[in-house]
Amino acid sequence: MTQQKRRIFPFLIQLIVGLILLVFFFAIAMVFGAADTTLKEVWLAITSQGKIDDTVTMIREIRLPREIGAIFIGAALSVAGAIMQGMTRNPLADPGLLGLTAGANAALAFAMALLPALNYFGIMFACFIGAAIGALLVFGISMLQRGGFSPLRLVLAGTAVSAFLYAIADGIGLFFKVSKDVSMWTSGGLVGTSFGQLQIVIPTILVGIFIAILLSRQLTVLSLSEEVAVGLGQNTLLVKMLLFIVIVVLVGTSVALVGNLAFIGLMVPHMVRAFVGTDYRHVIPMSAIFGASLMLLADTVGRTINAPYETPLAAIIAILGLPFFLVIVRKGGKAFS
Repeated sequence: MTQQKRRIFPFLIQLIVGLILLVFFFAIAMVFGAADTTLKEVWLAITSQGKIDDTVTMIREIRLPREIGAIFIGAALSVAGAIMQGMTRNPLADPGLLGLTAGANAALAFAMALLPALNYFGIMFACFIGAAIGALLVFGISMLQRGGFSPLRLVLAGTAVSAFLYAIADGIGLFFKVSKDVSMWTSGGLVGTSFGQLQIVIPTILVGIFIAILLSRQLTVLSLSEEVAVGLGQNTLLVKMLLFIVIVVLVGTSVALVGNLAFIGLMVPHMVRAFVGTDYRHVIPMSAIFGASLMLLADTVGRTINAPYETPLAAIIAILGLPFFLVIVRKGGKAFS
């Protein structure tokens, strides 16, 4: 019955509606803020080349790159969360809860302390390495006992590893006197996003999402049962390695741009599966669209709720995500243990 309800609207219709909502939230994000603007000014900022007035310049140089960054970071974290949940068959899997963002944060602190002249591409590469180390630590600890990736064991391991890695990052910041720089970078916001950063971030995220879509059929089979995947002739080790690389790339890129954001990768895939079902050929593209829309909405709320001051984006996401996390623990966690 549930699957029939999900199939009332074809996936193409759902995709089009999702894209329309994304455009709507983008328009809202561009219009509202500490300085409210009009759709005409937004259109001029996007389409015109020369300087028209200060408002249009502000939209083009400050607000536009920020909201474009929100779109791609929301998509990246949501797709990473969907892949993690499918790979581990764990409803609590999320990059921010399982050590990836903490690892990227620690690597970022190392890079800023030891290589202060490192460019943005180098910082992003350091975040890739840190995210991989954080994930490997969590998965390794959770598999020390028999039973594999149970939700409880993964979350406990993720909490412990994240606390450890955040402590390392704080210690590095204090010892090398770069704590202020690290905190400003990892505060979980899109302030200061530039087109120069987006030129590196956007292609990297697009490649990661494209590979995830190519592997979505294999991920669907893997999410059902590893035994079924092997029985169908799937090279599960290769698929897992490729998907792990995609997760690391998406999360590392996100941390390099906006810092630590938990719960996006947890919430969005659950929301999406309520509409499109459990086929990851549908879950992954819709997760990217829903995640981008949610990030735009959260950033708009953060900029307007206490204007002209900003409420941290990480706080907005946490307020939404913590109750969602508790509901999943109560209703869904045991079914995946």
